[in-house]
Amino acid sequence: MWYDGIFESLLALRDEERAPQMSAYMRNQFPFLGIPTGPRKAAYKKYLAIAKKEKIVDFDFVDQCFKRDEREFQYAGVDYLLAIQDCLGPEDLPKLKQYIQTKSWWDTVDGLDGVVGSIVQRFPECKSALLEWSVADDIWLRRVAIDHQLGFKSKMDTALLAEIIRNNLNQKEFFINKAIGWSLRDFSKTNPDWVRAFISAHKDGLSNLSIREGSKYV
Repeated sequence: MWYDGIFESLLALRDEERAPQMSAYMRNQFPFLGIPTGPRKAAYKKYLAIAKKEKIVDFDFVDQCFKRDEREFQYAGVDYLLAIQDCLGPEDLPKLKQYIQTKSWWDTVDGLDGVVGSIVQRFPECKSALLEWSVADDIWLRRVAIDHQLGFKSKMDTALLAEIIRNNLNQKEFFINKAIGWSLRDFSKTNPDWVRAFISAHKDGLSNLSIREGSKYV
């Protein structure tokens, strides 16, 4: 397969001394090969460039990445999806949902924010799916719903953002409240007045963490 070289390159970079440290950073939830970000991305840079140029959409590759034990393989799958995100459409949201809910933790989930956001930005009809995710039992789907518009700036759908956050008020879950704070902080760089007004109007339902993060630049 075209991606065999990716797996071989990553396995060749295994660092048995660094691996336990990287695993500990992720609360020992996943084993690691022990490859730092720079060398890891360099190992498959040429393969992703080819996939992007040839518009290869190969979910079998991503499936294989998520089936393997070491976390670097999941990172490779997410980086691949980011590279070919312009080739993805509404029909691919169920597959992305599967990856969000597989071996879930903030590192891979946050990486998939941009992939989902790219689809929603190009296909506005997908906004309804994100509203559904915003009230899901799975906190990671909620987190993606909250943060999928990160970096949208003036293209932010404020009505959608507001509704999704309102769906997640009065939460005790750290990863949800942190996501709310990030989304507000990011948009405050574009429209601080909107963020200031939103926080003021919903201060009773927002956690202290969300308010602190969201108010950083306002």
